[in-house]
Amino acid sequence: MRALRITLILLIVLGGLFVLVDRVAVWFAEDEAAGRIKSSEGLASTPDVSIGGFPFLTQVASGELDDVKIGIKDYEAPTGGTGSSAGTIRIDDLDAEMHGVTFSGDYSSATADSATGTASISYAELLKAAKSEPVEVAPGVKAQVIGLSDGGNGKIKVTVSGTVLGAKLPEPVSVLSSVSVSGDTVKVHADSLPKLGVQLAEGRIRSITDFQQKIEELPGGVKLDKVEAAPDGVEISVKGSDVRLVG
Repeated sequence: MRALRITLILLIVLGGLFVLVDRVAVWFAEDEAAGRIKSSEGLASTPDVSIGGFPFLTQVASGELDDVKIGIKDYEAPTGGTGSSAGTIRIDDLDAEMHGVTFSGDYSSATADSATGTASISYAELLKAAKSEPVEVAPGVKAQVIGLSDGGNGKIKVTVSGTVLGAKLPEPVSVLSSVSVSGDTVKVHADSLPKLGVQLAEGRIRSITDFQQKIEELPGGVKLDKVEAAPDGVEISVKGSDVRLVG
């Protein structure tokens, strides 16, 4: 009986040590991965990296990790264009979950079989893509988008102000707009047209209310999937396959 108790105690101690070593190994691996991702993606800050699954050491031995979560704050995504027309759009939060992550023997490269995630862009940031400067939509009539906000039910409320023969409209007008994804572009399309007090050609007024924003070169090569309006901005679903984490 005494020998059995000693054996059980040893197994418990060894099991505890294994768990401790396994968790320490995960911590070091997450820290190393975060540093490599920051360097390879040219990030301003170190991302959050969380490696799932237990035990970690057996996953390392197999050369494949079950699940890796990555969180990036304030990511500047290119919006296309070259020279003076080149620009970026700030993604406040980009969170991705990678599955089936394989890595090289020296850990210099890592690729995920698949990835899903979300990205959030504030309305203030998206407003930069709209016509936020006065534009003449008819002789003597100017209009501009002055605000974007949550319109409820997945819609964006686009608020427009205008002037007619130099006289400012008494109050801004708002329309609900649908938001969608086409390739690498987020598109905003008004469900109806704002009434500015004069008859305007639809194409002219839509040149103000409707706009689009390209979002290129997301980390690892993930792509835009779906988008909808949320209280503080637009929430974008992203996905990808054969996603490169490092290398």
